[in-house]
Amino acid sequence: MRFLLRLPQTHLRKLSCSMSLLMGSKQFLEFCLLPSFAAYPCSSTTSLSPSYSSSRQVSSVSRRFRPVLASRPVSKNSPSYQRTNGLSSYNSISRVPTPVDTEEEADKRAVLSRLVTLRRKLAEQGIDAENCPPGQYSGLTCPTCEGGNSGEKSLSLFIAPDGSSATWNCFRGKCGLTGGVRANGRLASADPIEKVERKITVEGIELEPLCDEIKDYFAARAISRKTLERNRVMQKRIGDEIVIAFTYWQRRELVSCKYRSLTKKFLQERNTRRILYGLDDIEKTSEIIIVEGEIDKLAMEEAGFLNCVSVPDGAPATVSSKEIPSEDKDTKYKFLWNCNDYLKKASRIVIATDGDGPGQAMAEEIARRLGKERCWRVKWPKKSEDEHFKDANEVLMSKGPHLLKEAILNAEPYPIQGLFPFKDFFDEIDAYYHRTHGHEYGVSTGWKNLDNFYSVVPGELTVVTGIPNSGKSEWIDAMLCNLNHSVGWKFAFCSMENKVRDHGRKLLEKHVKKPFFDADYGRTVQRMSAEELDEGKQWLNDTFYLIRCEMDSLPSIEWVLERAKAAVLRYGIRGLVIDPYNELDHQRTPRQTETEYVSQMLTKIKRFSQHHSCHVWFVAHPKQLQHWDGSAPNLYDISGSAHFINKCDNGIIVHRNRDAKAGPLDLVQIGVRKVRNKVAGQIGDAYLCYDRATGLYSDSPVTPEIPERRPSNRY
Repeated sequence: MRFLLRLPQTHLRKLSCSMSLLMGSKQFLEFCLLPSFAAYPCSSTTSLSPSYSSSRQVSSVSRRFRPVLASRPVSKNSPSYQRTNGLSSYNSISRVPTPVDTEEEADKRAVLSRLVTLRRKLAEQGIDAENCPPGQYSGLTCPTCEGGNSGEKSLSLFIAPDGSSATWNCFRGKCGLTGGVRANGRLASADPIEKVERKITVEGIELEPLCDEIKDYFAARAISRKTLERNRVMQKRIGDEIVIAFTYWQRRELVSCKYRSLTKKFLQERNTRRILYGLDDIEKTSEIIIVEGEIDKLAMEEAGFLNCVSVPDGAPATVSSKEIPSEDKDTKYKFLWNCNDYLKKASRIVIATDGDGPGQAMAEEIARRLGKERCWRVKWPKKSEDEHFKDANEVLMSKGPHLLKEAILNAEPYPIQGLFPFKDFFDEIDAYYHRTHGHEYGVSTGWKNLDNFYSVVPGELTVVTGIPNSGKSEWIDAMLCNLNHSVGWKFAFCSMENKVRDHGRKLLEKHVKKPFFDADYGRTVQRMSAEELDEGKQWLNDTFYLIRCEMDSLPSIEWVLERAKAAVLRYGIRGLVIDPYNELDHQRTPRQTETEYVSQMLTKIKRFSQHHSCHVWFVAHPKQLQHWDGSAPNLYDISGSAHFINKCDNGIIVHRNRDAKAGPLDLVQIGVRKVRNKVAGQIGDAYLCYDRATGLYSDSPVTPEIPERRPSNRY
């Protein structure tokens, strides 16, 4: 009954008449209700696809019964004459012959069905295609960028004539949305559709000479009428608005046109060839300038540069991380491929795009395609202390043609990764000359005797060697304590030979200057107190960080350097100790020799040191010495490779006197055998005294003569 309430009065009157004539026939009541219900469905009812054969049956039955039911002729447009479906099951109706569909009508129904499906799928992508006819291009608002600030209809949608597929492309440079969909299939990338290039003429697209209002607009931007005439800038009337028309010519043929309103909204003639604006101006030049807008090209002409072209589209938001696509797939930069005959002749290309992020991204994309080796980059002059001018026209308007010309003439070679002019480092050289950082001569080791030969320079690699039990690790620990006390440096230890508690004891003894235990090695020196221990632990925690591999396997040099990098970033360490070399994992490929492996390993350590301005001390044991006579070894005795001495910045030998006849047994020889940086030191020997109770070193008052073992006695 709720359906009856929705019927208009005319239907109710007819229904009443019909019911009285047939005395309430149930079958006829259903027959009368169904057409009316189809004509006025409930809002919550899902619409169905029409069944044309059923509709024809209803039509035939309606004509058959109309003389009995209607008191007057019923128009075919009347609601009571609406076609419906669902009646073919009635025996009284099924006997009515049904007309056969023609092949043309079947095709139309198939196209309509596909269009319904296609438009639904497009709606799922945010594209409203209800008013877009098949077989042609339609301009719509892009669902991603929404036409930018201007709200332009930048999305071009093409629906196949048979309704089988649709493709779209947003022509805004900062968006570039592309895609496609099939009526019977999943969403996919846009299928290439062969576009027919339009031929246009000035008369055909109804261009006009510039009016005074537009000329005044350009005059306010410092563009003369002469420049406008030479570049054939025109206008076009679109509705009640007059827009600027930038005409694109190639060999004196009009191939495209771009429109700009005074409120900075852009349109472009569809299906025309995409080329650079002003292309004919660079046909016979070996040096060209590329800018980001037509007005910037005109501004360049005011500064005296005719050999200038502009890109036709806006700049991308960022540089693509993908490889440069092939010519047929590089749709965004198709204009460069179309102009390749002009561009390939140029030996110098000055890229003068906008100074903002998208402008610099455009410069990078152009340079990637044209070859950075022949590209130069313009840096726009400063507008204020913290801001630069954005583009060529802004410089022209604010500073005039002379400063614009100067900016172009001062263009710099486009940066190429790994290739630098020396001037890129002049600031660093100046800081080095004026000793701005304070460590140009290196940092004192804390011992005057040694400072004459060796000082610690950030970013260098020092290899330390010496026979076992010579005190290599003890000496390095003492020097790090000195560096912390003098300049506040922090350090990371990768010390695999020391237990943490023993290493902590040694460092605490050097800091507190008292023995950790009340044991024989402390002699008569009083042990550190509990309060001194607590203060020392705080210092220990603030100064040193441990790199330790808790797994059963040995750590690789890559693993160690990753943790050291984290220590630089997290704790600000300025020094790294790797002690010793033979406690690292040294797996290498079967074809790689130990010499090659050591060379690559030391290269990685040096790169880490230089990149993070972190000094690295690398402890390496000497190989087993044959016929050792008690004298100090040399750097070529290090086990593994001669690269230890070849690649390090500094090479040091720590040697302890074991012969009472040669001098005091607490005497330690620090032999500096290599110094790459003459500012930081020189080759020579320094002598220190070792205090066994505290682990401290001090300058020796005497310089004994301890003979060094000759190379001929190495084996």
